[in-house]
Amino acid sequence: MITIKDIAKEANVSEGTIDRVIHDRGGVSKKTEAKVKKILEYHKFSVNPVASALAMKNKHFIATLIPEHNDSDLFWKSPYLGILKGANDVKSFGVQVNNFTFNQYDPDSYLKTFKALLETKPTAVIIVPNFSKETKQIVRKLETLNIPYLFLNIDIDGFNNKAFVGQDSYMAGYIAGKLMNLSIPKPSTFLIIQARHNITKNNAVSNRIKGFNNYFLKNEINSKTQTLKIESLNSSFETKEKINSYLKQHPEVEGIFVPSSRIYMVVDCLETAYLKNLELIGFDNTPQNIECLKNDTVSFLISQKPFEQGYESVRLMTDFLTIKKSIPNNKVHLPIDILTKENVDYNERNEFAFENENV
Repeated sequence: MITIKDIAKEANVSEGTIDRVIHDRGGVSKKTEAKVKKILEYHKFSVNPVASALAMKNKHFIATLIPEHNDSDLFWKSPYLGILKGANDVKSFGVQVNNFTFNQYDPDSYLKTFKALLETKPTAVIIVPNFSKETKQIVRKLETLNIPYLFLNIDIDGFNNKAFVGQDSYMAGYIAGKLMNLSIPKPSTFLIIQARHNITKNNAVSNRIKGFNNYFLKNEINSKTQTLKIESLNSSFETKEKINSYLKQHPEVEGIFVPSSRIYMVVDCLETAYLKNLELIGFDNTPQNIECLKNDTVSFLISQKPFEQGYESVRLMTDFLTIKKSIPNNKVHLPIDILTKENVDYNERNEFAFENENV
């Protein structure tokens, strides 16, 4: 018997899109809707009434708490789109997903948004635990209310979250170290540029730095790393002056490692002479970073597959709620992709297809 998954594959769209067409929920272009209906008619597809009745009976509400995205910081758009795709795909199981976003630099926004989230009486919560202290307050409340929760993208130990979905940050940093050594195969000096707001709140960034440094230690490579801490990674005059002045004072630096998604900001700040002579490695396939990769100002990007992170978190929590499926290993690490100018266009095709089709 043909399934929704089979129909989706044949139509080259998501399962959520098929579900919306079948149940006439809207949100699908007329062209796509016509193509799907033609395929449904050809296969004489009919909805399983038992499954539909079960979905209507079992209602679950998953709330997500993630940072907001904007034109200057597009990273969080990808997990958000992944969550939307996951939400589309689990509707037929009686699961509704509600999204709540907060200012990633403001702990008060984090708590205030959580309070609004809680008023919707969620069955489960997916959280990006951006601030350790405030996360303790949030988790305490969730556990008091017996609401299961899952951590997305940022991993913090010492909590009872059902799972963490994201990148093995230490290993990603270790790989960055290896890439830097392959680019400059001799003992060298490398500069790590870190924004101050990442120092206290983001375990992913600190683990990447640890992995980067440990690559050289474990392989007994006599390279050195230096760290430049900047208040905020932007293209302001003060930031440009600080980075270029540091490089002028330290001509021994041959490579720069940026353990966050803002390496494009560093590129914007660097004088042309430094851009030509330094190897740059950063994280995440945001449009700005990809542009730097394609014009050869950045050597490598390491992708943490943020779209898949958002999608997988919704699927895992849905399985837990609907069929009580436990997660054997509560660390769900996604593949670590090494992006170059030659392969970047082939990365995250699922995300691009979903965005073009639905947003």
